[in-house]
Amino acid sequence: MSANRPAAVVVLAAGEGTRMKSATPKVLHEICGRSLVGHVVAAARELGPEHLVVIVGHAREQVSAHLAAIDPGVRTAVQYEQNGTGHAVRMGLEELSNSGIALDGTVVVVCGDTPLLTGETLERLAGTHAADGNAVTVLTAEVPDSTGYGRIVRDDDGAVTAIVEHKDASDAQRAIREINSGVFAFDAQLLTDALGKVRTDNSQGEEYLTDVLGILREAGHRVGAAVAGDHREILGINNRVQLAEARRLLNERLLHAAMMSGVTVVDPATTWVDVTVTFEPDALVQPGTQLLGATHLATGSEVGPNTRLKDTAVGAGARVDNTVADSALIGEGASVGPYAYLRPGTRLGPKSKAGAYVEMKNAEIGEGTKVPHLSYVGDATIGEYSNIGAASVFVNYDGVNKHHTTIGSHCRTGSDNMFVAPVTIGDGAYTAAGSVITKDVPPGSLAVARGQQRNIEGWVARKRPGSAAAQAASAARRDPDGEQ
Repeated sequence: MSANRPAAVVVLAAGEGTRMKSATPKVLHEICGRSLVGHVVAAARELGPEHLVVIVGHAREQVSAHLAAIDPGVRTAVQYEQNGTGHAVRMGLEELSNSGIALDGTVVVVCGDTPLLTGETLERLAGTHAADGNAVTVLTAEVPDSTGYGRIVRDDDGAVTAIVEHKDASDAQRAIREINSGVFAFDAQLLTDALGKVRTDNSQGEEYLTDVLGILREAGHRVGAAVAGDHREILGINNRVQLAEARRLLNERLLHAAMMSGVTVVDPATTWVDVTVTFEPDALVQPGTQLLGATHLATGSEVGPNTRLKDTAVGAGARVDNTVADSALIGEGASVGPYAYLRPGTRLGPKSKAGAYVEMKNAEIGEGTKVPHLSYVGDATIGEYSNIGAASVFVNYDGVNKHHTTIGSHCRTGSDNMFVAPVTIGDGAYTAAGSVITKDVPPGSLAVARGQQRNIEGWVARKRPGSAAAQAASAARRDPDGEQ
């Protein structure tokens, strides 16, 4: 918990975000496995605030439901009409007051569309605010190009005297590279009092939160600033181009952290990860790989190229190549792919194999068992050190219900087998190639379930006279040994 724990954090997330041109509210668009507002809430939580309030407005039912799902401790306050940032913060403070909560200490205000903002930067803001004894502290950033941003004007002591919008700035002020981020730390009581004095006599007829700074300064209070270490942290998202840029920046940050912790990422430019992905040292990620959700790569595992894993755990020393997996468990030393599809409920034991063009769902595969190629294994349990022949299908669905297939340990099943569930193959049993297995097979037995082969002599000559096949057959009959 932060040493400068604030009384409250207020997140502004009521806007519509029309420039996104989307039916999805802006703050619910996702990057790296988390919504924009979810990233901000996570950063705010690192401060350990006594209260966390998100201001909702546009699509408030949808946004509120999302917040309840990702962080049940979040309070929401409704801004029924978007009458400015000052009005939004006032709605948040009123929500707390109406619940009998009297704030004493620091209130941090952040924007719900700044997903790159970190808890470390918010901690620096809160620390500066406390150390300098400010009434309000602005989070600022020094940017390469400040065009379009509000400039931070300071006095000789470093206190903030004004935030001047670009259109109102003089030439000297436009040369200033320090800009306003829209993130603030306030003294709670002074903020409450000042919000009651904010006027709406401006071109938009709205209550601006930035007016609070002037009100407090005129009352003799100090307005300070804390500079973000990386100006990209304060980037707000207003359109899909900015969304993609933020995703790229956050992905670079996540991969940098992974590589610094001992993970090899062969090509960061083609590797994408979510914030919830975890790694152990000496994991190896090949190009073209996406790691999503709660995916975990253990020590010595190798994933990719061209692989997408979601909510999947990869054991130590396992190899996953050209594979799609969702909610699967891949055991130590297991081998998957190329071109495998592991669906939810797949559990591969240590040193097992799901080979080329194998699909699995709700399947438990024992240690050392191999499903090498061209097979579907669904709703099944397979024991240890068994081998499933090529082109096998576990026929689990009767059109109404799913049924289970059990294959024991040290079994050898033939190619082109159909296992019609429910059916059990005992330990050590064999099945013949081309069999359709509909009955249980006792341990140690050989099951043969196929029709007797019958050869109809001369069929091609009678039914396909003059064809290439008929000519080839005729030539073969004349010279059965292939001699000239």
